Amino acid sequence: MIEAITVSKLNTYIKQIFDSEELLHNIAVVGEIFGISSSRNVYYFNLKDENASLSCVSFYPNLFLDIKEGDKVIITGSPNYYIKAGRLNFSVVKIEKVGQGQLYEQFLKLKEQLQNEGLFDTKNKKQLPKEIKRIGVITSKEGAVIQDIKNVAWRRNPMVDIVLYNTKVQGLNSEYEIAHAIDIMGHYDKIDVIIVARGGGSLEDLWAYNTEIVARATYNCPKPIVSAVGHETDFTIIDFVSDLRAPTPSAAAELLTFDLNGKKSEMWNLFETTYSSFKKYINKNITDLDLQNLKLTSYIERALTKEEKTLSLKKESILKVFENFVNQQYYELGLKETTIKKLDPKNILMQGYAKVEQGNKSISNLAKLDKNKPMTVNFIDGKVEASVINKGD
Repeated sequence: MIEAITVSKLNTYIKQIFDSEELLHNIAVVGEIFGISSSRNVYYFNLKDENASLSCVSFYPNLFLDIKEGDKVIITGSPNYYIKAGRLNFSVVKIEKVGQGQLYEQFLKLKEQLQNEGLFDTKNKKQLPKEIKRIGVITSKEGAVIQDIKNVAWRRNPMVDIVLYNTKVQGLNSEYEIAHAIDIMGHYDKIDVIIVARGGGSLEDLWAYNTEIVARATYNCPKPIVSAVGHETDFTIIDFVSDLRAPTPSAAAELLTFDLNGKKSEMWNLFETTYSSFKKYINKNITDLDLQNLKLTSYIERALTKEEKTLSLKKESILKVFENFVNQQYYELGLKETTIKKLDPKNILMQGYAKVEQGNKSISNLAKLDKNKPMTVNFIDGKVEASVINKGD
């Protein structure tokens, strides 16, 4: 029976083999960098060629000041077998750039080709619809991207519909799935706009979106397309062909939805502002009306006072005229009364005269007197019957 050894002992043996092999010290390896990450000034990345990749680590952060995804480099270092994790890393002490890398060169070549063909021209960009009711999303149903888009879109506007077309976002034949999805959604009448999205990653991870088939499908799509691939610093071919680029999938959802709650708040603020302005307008007009009322009342009071004075003066004038008229009438009446009194027979009789009547007629002279008839002589205190005795000549 073979004697078993511990994991630690086996890993120690393996490490000793690597450490003792002189040919494995200070090796220079050429390849393309992808998957760069860092933690506490320790950098982790992979170096790859067409057939294999190598996991690398470096404790020298200054080496990465001018290094980016897709760069073709020569790294110098030694294999290091980590006993505790049982993992082999290539410990890098030097990095030299030897070009921009094969993938990046392909990216630049396709970019130049499509740009010369006019696929990036602004005049060919389709305008986003003013009203967006349904958004088509082309991405993986498994990733966080679709959830981010739903969360942002429905938080801003719960009324918008999200239609997902599930595709690969990287790996073998992913570009064909994405191009096919763009073609299908582009001819779906009920879709207003399309988001092509995925999360961030290395140049290799995002390569499906740097392919000619996806670029031409995007250009030929009858519906507006918003590209939301990777992080804000990531640029892919689809970003240049699409009608609008969003820095992230969440930003795409925000760009294509209006904030319903914000609109409600804005409308409520507008209502309150309008109501406040209307209230101020009403209050101002009420104040103005009160002032006008006071002015009108004051004017009427002054006018009435003036008219009262005028009427009072006219009344006094009329009364004075009437009084003068009455006094004049009294005066004239007194004159007439005096005249009448003077003409009153009784007054004449009181002076010793007598009134002679014959046959109920006054006799004013002898010619009218009939001597054959009796006559009546009227005195102030009575009358007597008399006969003519002698008629004078």
